[in-house]
Amino acid sequence: MSDEIVYINGEKFKILIPEQDIKRRVKELGEQISEDFKGSVPIFIGVLNGSVIFFADLIREVKIDCEIDFLKLSSYGDEKISSGHVKLLKDLDCQVTGRDIIVVEDIIDSGLSIKFIKNLIMLKNPKSLSIVTLLYKKNRVQIDFKIDYIGFEIGDEFVIGYGLDYAQKGRNLKAIYVIDSQK
Repeated sequence: MSDEIVYINGEKFKILIPEQDIKRRVKELGEQISEDFKGSVPIFIGVLNGSVIFFADLIREVKIDCEIDFLKLSSYGDEKISSGHVKLLKDLDCQVTGRDIIVVEDIIDSGLSIKFIKNLIMLKNPKSLSIVTLLYKKNRVQIDFKIDYIGFEIGDEFVIGYGLDYAQKGRNLKAIYVIDSQK
C-alpha cells in the first residue's frame, strides 16, 4: 500500500495535506501563539479525541509556560457527518476563571461543537478565550465569532488522518487524507 492512497472501512482516501506541510504549519502556529501570549501562562484545552495528535505537536512548538487540560464531546458517532447534537462527555478539571484559555480543535466544520465549547467556557469567566483549529471548513461553518488561529482552510470533503477518524480508524495517519470519489 502506498502512502498516497489508504483504505479505511472500505473507502479509498488520497492525500490532501502532506505530512511536511502539517509540520511546517503547526510550527508557525506555535510560534505565533507564543508571541501573542508572551508574559501569560495560558491553559491549552484539547478537544478529545480528534485533536490529541495536533494538540501534542502544537504544544511542543509553544515556547512559553502553559498548562493543559482536555474536554471530550460527542457529535459524530461513527458517521461521516455530524449528528447535529453535541454532548459533553468529559468536562474541564482546571480553573478557568481569570485565565487565558486556548481551545485546540482538530477541525471546525458545522461550528456546533465550537459554539458549545465557547458557551461552556465563557460561563466560567476566563480572562480571554482563543480558538485554534488545524482544519477549517469555511464554506460550511455557521458561527458568529472569529477563529483566532487556522491551520488550513479546506472544502466540504470528508477527511481523515492526523487525529481525524472514520469510525475510530485512520487517526494514526501522518497526513490528512480526503475521500477519493474516483474509486
